[in-house]
Amino acid sequence: MTAIAIREPGGPEMLVPEARAVPRPGPGELLIRVAAAGVNRPDVLQRMGFYPPPPGASDLPGLEVAGTVVAAGPGGDPEMLGQAVCALVAGGGYAEYCIAPAGSCLPVPHGFAMAEAAALPETLFTVWHNLFERAWVTEGETVLVHGGTSGIGTTAIGLCRMFDIRIAVTCGSAAKCDAARALGADLAIDYSNEDYVEAVKAFTEGRGVDAVLDMVGGDYVPRNLAALADDGRHVSIAFQRGAKAEVDVSQVMRRRLTLTGSTLRARSADFKTALADEIHRTVWPRLAEGDWKPAMDRSFPLAEAAAAHARMQAGEHVGKIVLTVG
Repeated sequence: MTAIAIREPGGPEMLVPEARAVPRPGPGELLIRVAAAGVNRPDVLQRMGFYPPPPGASDLPGLEVAGTVVAAGPGGDPEMLGQAVCALVAGGGYAEYCIAPAGSCLPVPHGFAMAEAAALPETLFTVWHNLFERAWVTEGETVLVHGGTSGIGTTAIGLCRMFDIRIAVTCGSAAKCDAARALGADLAIDYSNEDYVEAVKAFTEGRGVDAVLDMVGGDYVPRNLAALADDGRHVSIAFQRGAKAEVDVSQVMRRRLTLTGSTLRARSADFKTALADEIHRTVWPRLAEGDWKPAMDRSFPLAEAAAAHARMQAGEHVGKIVLTVG
């Protein structure tokens, strides 16, 4: 098969096509003939040498795919053969064939193209777990999400609208704010021209938001806490501006704030299976009814993975970038 390997840590040009043997599924695994693979920021970090795959995972980038099941490992369900699925994987998605744990596979939702299905698992699993399970947001609450036009941001907008949660997002330009509002954001803040803490306070009539989903870290953390309402929840999923932050613990105590965070890639297969089951029960029926589709930016052929990474790093995209195979 053709796969996209990382020649050595560095820029997008380090992504190179190479011939690899088609992998064989083990117990509890499925082999997927890939039709499309999502491109995510962790792929970029891996290419740069900052985010190695967990033990036992493929060295190839790619954390989400959609395609057709063509083989099952020993003891696998033969009824899965020929099924169209999308899957969360720990690596290996940038290839014509990819191994996926059976528990992390979900059927392609009714009415979804393969490219749209490939844009679901990584960001949907991440947003669902962190906003709905770790920050336990509920109907009628208000959240703040940074990176409003990223894959995470646009997915958060879609899920919040689906479950009647108000969402404020930050973006880097007026044009991106317009795009976020068009996707359904209740408030879009141009952080290059506005203080997002003040904007959130005005939007909530001084109360603050119930939860913050933060991928920025660093000096954003104390500002995020200032934007929270009492009893607010702060969830960290990345730290683009640094892994260290100065926090006023007395504020955390006085206002009963919760600080938490998570990573997804290295979590156990059992955890991801349970998460997939919950998403299948709660979100999949809404997708089948046409309640939401992921915002799609651009598709690139698999061989042009370097161009897809260059677009992501330039920050020009709105929504998901995918690679298509065949």
